[in-house]
Amino acid sequence: MTDIIVANTMHYYSQIARLADVIWREHYIPIIGKAQVDYMLDKYQSETAIEKQIAEGYEYFMMTYKNIPVGYISIKKEFESLFLSKIYILSSYRGKGVGKTTMSFIEKKARNYQLKNIRLTVNIHNTNSIKAYETLGFVKIGSLVTDIGHGFVMDDYEMEKTI
Repeated sequence: MTDIIVANTMHYYSQIARLADVIWREHYIPIIGKAQVDYMLDKYQSETAIEKQIAEGYEYFMMTYKNIPVGYISIKKEFESLFLSKIYILSSYRGKGVGKTTMSFIEKKARNYQLKNIRLTVNIHNTNSIKAYETLGFVKIGSLVTDIGHGFVMDDYEMEKTI
């Protein structure tokens, strides 16, 4: 039921940007506020931003459920880790196995790249996601505060899963 598609054209970038707009506004406005969400959507999730990230070595994939676009991921191969930059699923499709299928896909990618672990960052106030990652075997390995401009910071935990 869940398919994972390589997102490598402007058509897919546009679909991902629309998904991001819905998912981020619902999920992150209560955590970081509307102004930062607006800024981050433009800076990191616009079609242009996605195209730039792909040129820098990130891979984007879109998840579909019964042929409906429901989420996306972005990964990047690093020296020993697969960096899971983004994993987002529409709230109405959570609990349908999309996340589980996607995490299996990500682990398979890491193994195919012969990497030792999967690494991600998550906002320190994003408690539900932190719990979900811990359930999947991720552990906190540190904290990161990143200045992203315009007076905004990302206040994250770095988490890692050995594979």
